[in-house]
Amino acid sequence: MSKDMKFMSFFLSDRTFTNYKRRNDEPYLCTVFMTTRTILKKTWKWFQIIALIYIMVGVALYFLQDKFIFHPKKLPADYTYQFDIPFRQIDLAVTNDKNLSIIQFTVPDSVRRGIVLYFHGNRENINRYAKYAANFTRNNYEVWMMDYPGYGKSTGKRTEQILYDDAAIFYKMAHSKVPAEQIIIYGKSLGTGIAAQLASKKDCRRLILETPYYSMDALAKNYFFMYPVLPMTKYALPTYQHFEYINAPITIFHGTRDGVIPYKQAKWLVEKKPGTELITLEKGRHNNLPGFPLFRQKLDSLLNIK
Repeated sequence: MSKDMKFMSFFLSDRTFTNYKRRNDEPYLCTVFMTTRTILKKTWKWFQIIALIYIMVGVALYFLQDKFIFHPKKLPADYTYQFDIPFRQIDLAVTNDKNLSIIQFTVPDSVRRGIVLYFHGNRENINRYAKYAANFTRNNYEVWMMDYPGYGKSTGKRTEQILYDDAAIFYKMAHSKVPAEQIIIYGKSLGTGIAAQLASKKDCRRLILETPYYSMDALAKNYFFMYPVLPMTKYALPTYQHFEYINAPITIFHGTRDGVIPYKQAKWLVEKKPGTELITLEKGRHNNLPGFPLFRQKLDSLLNIK
């Protein structure tokens, strides 16, 4: 066989092999293509489902955030409070549609050292927090508690600005009785942001915060980190921003095992305003700090500072 014939024979055999291989690869490639297409379609379908759930939950969080933040317990207008220590019940008609319900736990005028304006947490009404009044009255301080709109017997619309406005009315009432240096502003949980804002606008003897948050945005981000919470929150309550304008001494009580407002948020506030006193309650949770001996000792000490 000539060299040309051998070359042609080799060429044809190689081409034949290639065609054979191609014909046998086609079913495999078709299977791979169909499998990949199916996977992509399923992935896209799941992505759409997850995206829809994400959007629906986000919309729910925005429109239902009042339900997440506030847990009031309303009381009838003719409800009469009953407590074991002396008190005055005041129903302040701010407007025709708005009433502020205030309880003043009193001490005799002859021994009264001042007034504590107590801004309570987000649950129920004054009834839930009245048990803490004795921490102040035993030190000869009156303690006044006010229910937010929609809580207890307080009525009217509730917004962040209205919470601040009501706090200013509350302060004005106290200031008509005693000078600013005899007013202590106290905030617990939800009330810490309101108390801080008031202390940034009005003079007082001291600001005391129990389990405060850095801001409502920061707290929401702790729970809903996957959402852009800043543009979604109706209640910013930026405690840290108010700190810059507070002239009074600040004391913070916070527990290291707080499962509602992380302890680190109290530390952030201390960093925001050097000189702020942080009383750390080891293993303290969100609602049990007043039961700690250190809490009672330190609170008594603060109330008795000359």
